[in-house]
Amino acid sequence: MSSIVPLPVFEQEADPSFRDSMTLEEQHAALEPPKTIVVKFGAMQMVGEYQQAGGLKPGCGSKLVARTHRGLELVEMLTTTCTNSGCGKSISRDEMRSYINNSGGRDFPFYNRGRVLRVATAEDMASNANLMARKPEFIKKARELAAYYNMDMKIVDVDPILGEEVLTFFYMTEERIDFRELVRDLAADFRSRIEMRQVGARDEARLVADYEKCGQHCCCKNFLKVLKPVSMRSAKVQKATLDPLKISGRCGRLMCCLRYEDQTYKELKSNLPHRKTRVGTELGPGIVIDSKILTQLVLVKLEHNNEEVAIPLEELMDPDSCPSPAELEAKARAREVAAQKILDDSLARARSGRDKSGGAQTGDGKKKRRRRRRGKGKGNQAAGTSGESGSNQPAIQAQSGDGDKPKTKKKRRRRRRRKKAGGGEGGSSGGQSGGGDS
Repeated sequence: MSSIVPLPVFEQEADPSFRDSMTLEEQHAALEPPKTIVVKFGAMQMVGEYQQAGGLKPGCGSKLVARTHRGLELVEMLTTTCTNSGCGKSISRDEMRSYINNSGGRDFPFYNRGRVLRVATAEDMASNANLMARKPEFIKKARELAAYYNMDMKIVDVDPILGEEVLTFFYMTEERIDFRELVRDLAADFRSRIEMRQVGARDEARLVADYEKCGQHCCCKNFLKVLKPVSMRSAKVQKATLDPLKISGRCGRLMCCLRYEDQTYKELKSNLPHRKTRVGTELGPGIVIDSKILTQLVLVKLEHNNEEVAIPLEELMDPDSCPSPAELEAKARAREVAAQKILDDSLARARSGRDKSGGAQTGDGKKKRRRRRRGKGKGNQAAGTSGESGSNQPAIQAQSGDGDKPKTKKKRRRRRRRKKAGGGEGGSSGGQSGGGDS
């Protein structure tokens, strides 16, 4: 029985001394285990930075099991704050703090009281999937109990965790409600600690909405952690439509994206002159009637002719130093004179060139008449015509070889006689010819 012997080329590839780069396994082994891991968890996409229990080297997006402030949860790794660790997309702690401060500061849902225990196993993933499948059951039971106790509230969503230590119910209401009896019954049914959390319309969209009208995931569900208020003034500054149906999001409030460009619009608008401001242009002074923020164009109505022109912002000038209407009229006349002169010169050059390239002239100044080309087969006819002009005898028709069929002679076209002044027809001195023999 023969054994399998590896080829020398594969032995060289397995030896690190013969390779220029390391394999993925060798690169992963060379990484240092991170001390802390940044993760996100929960239905509200909370963020936490936790220390790990062992020498784990997870990559970004890995599912982990962590002990958070709520209990045992399935979390997702975002990044690390250590160099040479994880998937290589680590950030510094200063960068993370700067991001938190710019995203809401103290209102940012950031937690550091917890610990990463292990990488999620297949059993952990299956248990979490079973909990997610039971969410409709939890919501249905809570709504039935709320209706039984005549509570004017709407159960929006529920957030179970892997360890089943706590069930967090999110609800909406416009009045204060005493739900102690509801909590007691839910805890008895599900044998877990019950938390009731009131949310608004924007948090409801974060929990249950998916896509916005732009085709992207809702910002509040994807990356926005702190939902700041949006005013109608932002829509007016950006000159967006004021139709509530077009500028409202899934929550029924003004879309959060109106805040993204609000600062840019304010800075650009501060450079533009206000309406009814007198400005100067190259076409004369005028009054500002409108402006475009992004393109930095100003619509000006000129004073001397009430014409509306769009002028770039950088071309505006002091109305006292801009050209006056008289100067503009003089420049216009000068341009017309210059244009007319150019037109006259071009016409003169064209006329002289046409005279030089005209027909050839004779010595006495008369043009030569061009000879007309004869068509084919007209040589005999022309010869016969010249013979007739020389004598009054009729032309003799050429006979064929057998003499049976003589060739027909083409008839001459007779000229129409001109009428005399007296009304008589011109002709011979004999007058009209008789109709028969005398």
